[in-house]
Amino acid sequence: MSAPTVPQGTPDIAARPHRDTTFPGRFSSASVGVAAPRRAAPSWAPPRPPAAGLPTQVPAQRSAPAPVPVPVPAADPTMWGPPPAPPCSSARVFLAVLSRDVHVTGKELVAFLAQNMIQPIFFLFIFAKVLGGAGFVSGDYGEIMLAGLIALNAFFGGLHAVAFPLVMDFAWTREIDDRLLAPMPISLVAVEKMAFGALRGLLAAVLMVPIGLVMLPSVSWPAAAWAPALLCTILGAVLGGTMGLAIGTLVPPKRINVLFALIFAPLMFTGSVQFPWHALSAERWFQVVCALNPLTYVSEGIRAALVPSVPHLPYLLCVVVSVLATAGFAWLGIAGFMRRAMD
Repeated sequence: MSAPTVPQGTPDIAARPHRDTTFPGRFSSASVGVAAPRRAAPSWAPPRPPAAGLPTQVPAQRSAPAPVPVPVPAADPTMWGPPPAPPCSSARVFLAVLSRDVHVTGKELVAFLAQNMIQPIFFLFIFAKVLGGAGFVSGDYGEIMLAGLIALNAFFGGLHAVAFPLVMDFAWTREIDDRLLAPMPISLVAVEKMAFGALRGLLAAVLMVPIGLVMLPSVSWPAAAWAPALLCTILGAVLGGTMGLAIGTLVPPKRINVLFALIFAPLMFTGSVQFPWHALSAERWFQVVCALNPLTYVSEGIRAALVPSVPHLPYLLCVVVSVLATAGFAWLGIAGFMRRAMD
């Protein structure tokens, strides 16, 4: 069989189509083990001048990053800081501290009632109810006794609320340091203590009124007597708070228990709580001792308002003496508080 003829002039690739496609790169440098020459890395060269007649092209240059502005503090440093807190007045701080103490008293209401109400209730029950029912005292003695017990609760409620806790604060617990760091004058801290004691004393006195009226249904007070009796009760509570401040700051902590044992009974039994002051005319020396006790004027003032038929000291005299005694004990208490706070 003869080979096919190829027309003359036919390209070799056309005559043998699989010659270069069947074995591509058969005799390339990679197939024979010869490394291909590497292309040299392009090096930087200055731009060629443009040909004549062509516009000049300026290569774009990368701009440097814009500098970050740094804030420069102004003359007022508060311009770059947080806004300043609004000014807090001493009155607002005073009310905040006082409301905190009142809130704590509300949580300890059972202890407060036990401390201030049990003893007066037993006094009223024994002296007025039991002895009156047995005929050992007159029938109207309950009115005299109840007026004195209201004064007793107001006075000793304020005194107990300030004196003993203040001694503990300065001596052991040091809770007074939180009050001294409050943004108000130190003297106002002392005034807050007195105000808190007065509120506790006033509450103890007010609670004694319904208890006495229930226990002694024969007691009746005129409506016009409530306002002057309330004034003397408030003065008695404030007087107790100021006296408690004076005792709590002037008495050493080691002597506070002995002092309470020494002054509690004399103050209570010489304060005309169980009897009118004029009834002591037969014991003149004891009448003078009772006149030196500021609680006497609180008891006589309340008695003058509620039971005017019983002989009593003048109401105006009781108010004036109570105010003067309050001012004197407040001055002593604040001076002692400032001294203890600075120590």
